[in-house]
Amino acid sequence: MQDVLFYIFAALTLVCGFLVVANPFSRNPVTSAMFLVLTILSMAGLFVLLGAFFLAAVQVLVYAGAVIVLFLFVIMLLDLQVEERQRYRLRNLLWGGAASLALLAALLEAVRGRLTLPAETGPPVEGDPGALGEALFTAHLLPFEVMSILLLVAMIGVILLSRKEAGR
Repeated sequence: MQDVLFYIFAALTLVCGFLVVANPFSRNPVTSAMFLVLTILSMAGLFVLLGAFFLAAVQVLVYAGAVIVLFLFVIMLLDLQVEERQRYRLRNLLWGGAASLALLAALLEAVRGRLTLPAETGPPVEGDPGALGEALFTAHLLPFEVMSILLLVAMIGVILLSRKEAGR
């Protein structure tokens, strides 16, 4: 049963994550934010299956409870109806693609040159937040930093989507 639940939660995570970015149902950003909530909840289900109950709780409380509420507040506070009708400009797509390629190149260089795992010191105690913090900031520092950069990019995206263009 655990294998079946893993595949269900993994499929939900991938499908909902795809629908956050490329939503064929609606161009409304609130719909994408709701799919992001579903992605976070299905990832919390994966954490529960792995026995990481603390991570699952933090995932739901911090991300679904605080970050998504902040995104929804900003999206609903600002009137994005004018921005919804605006077409994507080729220049913006080229700059976004160039920035994505630069980020990917920096990430590959960091992984190739600096990724070394420390030796195991002993089995961690199950549910110990100290062991979790030590693992996050030693063995899993690169993925942790990538997630922080992704959150920063998401916040910059919200700011850019919410600004009004002068002259329109």
